[in-house]
Amino acid sequence: MQLIEVNSPQLVKEFLMVPVRLYKKDPNYIRPLDQDVENVFNPKKNKLLRTGEAVRWLLQDNQGKYIGRIAAFINTKTAKTYEQPTGGMGFFDCTDNQEAANILLDACKEWLQSRGMEAMDGPINLGDRDKWWGLLIDGYYPPTYCMHYNYPYYQRLLENYGFQIYFKQYTYHRMVDTPLSPEFNEKAQRILRDTNYQFRHMDLKQVEKFTEDFRVVYNKAWTKHEGVKGMSEAQAAAIMRTLKPIIDERLMWFAYYNEEPIGFFLSIPELNQIFKYNNGKMDLWGKLKFVFNRWRGVCKTMYGIVFGITPEHQAKGVEAAMIYAAGQVVQNNPSMPYVDLQMNWIGDFNPKMMKVVEQIGGSIYKTHATFRYLFDRTKEFKRMPIIR
Repeated sequence: MQLIEVNSPQLVKEFLMVPVRLYKKDPNYIRPLDQDVENVFNPKKNKLLRTGEAVRWLLQDNQGKYIGRIAAFINTKTAKTYEQPTGGMGFFDCTDNQEAANILLDACKEWLQSRGMEAMDGPINLGDRDKWWGLLIDGYYPPTYCMHYNYPYYQRLLENYGFQIYFKQYTYHRMVDTPLSPEFNEKAQRILRDTNYQFRHMDLKQVEKFTEDFRVVYNKAWTKHEGVKGMSEAQAAAIMRTLKPIIDERLMWFAYYNEEPIGFFLSIPELNQIFKYNNGKMDLWGKLKFVFNRWRGVCKTMYGIVFGITPEHQAKGVEAAMIYAAGQVVQNNPSMPYVDLQMNWIGDFNPKMMKVVEQIGGSIYKTHATFRYLFDRTKEFKRMPIIR
């Protein structure tokens, strides 16, 4: 077998095609957009490459067939926030062959070690955790937008190499029109009777205001999590610019206390239900396919991308009131095409958030996992700390 670094347009094409060939007979597989994968490795699109590094390889068998791929990267903003300096492994795809998997994983390990890393997490992304993060280990349903799909044997390949689960990632699901429980409804009503609280969905005519509200809450609610850095105004604006073409205002909800932003629950249409007709392409023909398939209503699923409440308003029922307010608009509404909701993953290190989602009727639909491998095999492995 031969390991080949991806360093030419032809090899980039082969890197994109490895999973397409691997999953061609799997009806659940949805090919991601080529541009969404390539943007991770493009310094013009991924600002983390200004200070960080990334490399990727292909693995060829003795007949010249590409049987695997992998990438390794260092995010300098987070690498040294852990007990051991930690790099990343991602975009791992491989036939069911332990020797092949070991060659790919060894390449990542050696590359990271040579740059001062003492551990690697994977499969992860060189970027935010909402994309390309975690190995699917349960719930082999079609993937949501920019989330990994893989065969069950991948877990065995990683664990045989020596990886251990650092944390599990749960994707929750519920039907849109399922009523809220009486207990959750009562909690919502207590907050709604307090006129200091306000709840409203996004208005694209005021997108700058809502973008800043999102940033303020995110920085208060999420930066306490390990490996999560604060969000700048430019980053928040970039996120909203990316989302704007597919935003449904009625799915983007905000909570306020005396008009100060204190919470959000942001959902979008589940794009993979549209992109599955694009075969990875977003050229002119691909854009026309996207517009047509969105118009004909193929997307029936809402996708909750992020949820947050500022610390001083947590455990008061604000989340219940915000979900109730959203339900008044979304549920039993003939103008809304959505029948179910999937939510961006919640780590098992965040039991408070898991409890909130379960209270609104969510149940675990898929499980991904972030694995960690310590290069010094004598060191104690520790799982992700629980958020208290």
